[in-house]
Amino acid sequence: MSTLDILLPYYGDVALMQAAVRSVLAQTDGDWRLTVVDDGKEPGVPEWFAELGDPRVRYFRNEQNLGVTGNYRKCLGLAEHEYLVFMGTDDIMLPNYIANVRASMAAYPGVAMIQPGVEVIGSDGNPSSSLVDESKRRLYAPKQRGRFLMGGEELATSLLKGNWLYFPSICWRTEVVKNTGFRDDVEIIQDLALVIDLLQAGEQMAIDDVRCFQYRRHAVSVSATSAFSGARFEEARRYFLDVADRLDRQGWHRAAKASRLHISARIHALTLVPGALRAKQWNGAKSLLKNATSTSGQPR
Repeated sequence: MSTLDILLPYYGDVALMQAAVRSVLAQTDGDWRLTVVDDGKEPGVPEWFAELGDPRVRYFRNEQNLGVTGNYRKCLGLAEHEYLVFMGTDDIMLPNYIANVRASMAAYPGVAMIQPGVEVIGSDGNPSSSLVDESKRRLYAPKQRGRFLMGGEELATSLLKGNWLYFPSICWRTEVVKNTGFRDDVEIIQDLALVIDLLQAGEQMAIDDVRCFQYRRHAVSVSATSAFSGARFEEARRYFLDVADRLDRQGWHRAAKASRLHISARIHALTLVPGALRAKQWNGAKSLLKNATSTSGQPR
């Protein structure tokens, strides 16, 4: 089976990035290639990679900062194998990750996306829980256990009610991601936009509940910062309304309705208001409340 491309668009905390890289080095299945694209200027990072001495690890540093989407696009352009992963800088692959996603590839040849089992951890690396993750698990994620396929309007509706995916853990078929690409009009919810685009194109996702990945949720992440400012929900509102129109034209009316309701965004917004107030981000708190209490841009 083909080598797995692990792409790490890096910016930020050096220690967390190093932990992510070490988790790749610890995989029980060693047929992988790690490509790190550094979008920052932290000292000592190029030297650290040079000292690894592992030919499976490639390191590049951008001359100019490309931003989140720009760096993801550069990483994608460096992928050469059949499947890839966009790993988060602060996430951890458990030792069975590659072996587990290969099992899904074997079960469903040519599948476009694989969502394995994920454990959420906090800044300290210990298991963590939040209203967001509990709502993903209890309200939105499929109740079916084991390994199975989903696609079409069924999966689109489920995700638009509440996005229960963990983007950095998803394994993608390289060809379909390169053909579809990343949208210019979204950044924070780029993951959901890509999945919906692929579903509309007829692709499917393999889902497996075996835990093999740790997703780190903490307050200094890009998504958390944008959420406090309200930018995440302004972007989400625009996207959900646009995709609802596209889904209606495709005849996926249940999915379109779910997109217009965007329930999970409102729940998440309400959980972030107290934090925005503590941070004295008054305008952000107002924006969060507006998004938490509106449907399709109109007051409830």
